[in-house]
Amino acid sequence: QVQLVESGGGLVQTGGSLRLSCAASGTFSSINAMGWYRQAPGKQRELVARITSGGSTNYADSVKGRFTVSRDNSKNTVYLQMDSLKPEDTAVYYCNAEARVGYLRSNYWGQGTQVTVSS
Repeated sequence: QVQLVESGGGLVQTGGSLRLSCAASGTFSSINAMGWYRQAPGKQRELVARITSGGSTNYADSVKGRFTVSRDNSKNTVYLQMDSLKPEDTAVYYCNAEARVGYLRSNYWGQGTQVTVSS
């Protein structure tokens, strides 16, 4: 299995920045894609940003140009640099990893880290 631990959340004012980190550990053979999802109260969890082991990325339209996802494959860590934050970015942010464990690939989730943007 894979364990994911997020860090870097907090409270910032509109226009501020935060950098989230997610470190993967466990018995996996390899990790393909890693990404960030978020869920606000009463709303569906949505994809924020995703990056493959080869470096291909995709972003939600709402964060494109403001957020940057990156990863360090040697450390099994994914990052999310969040700039120009808005109140609508307030949510719990969850790390996700697609990992190969034995002969199978499965998705794993972290416990989440709270991001709050005040107006």
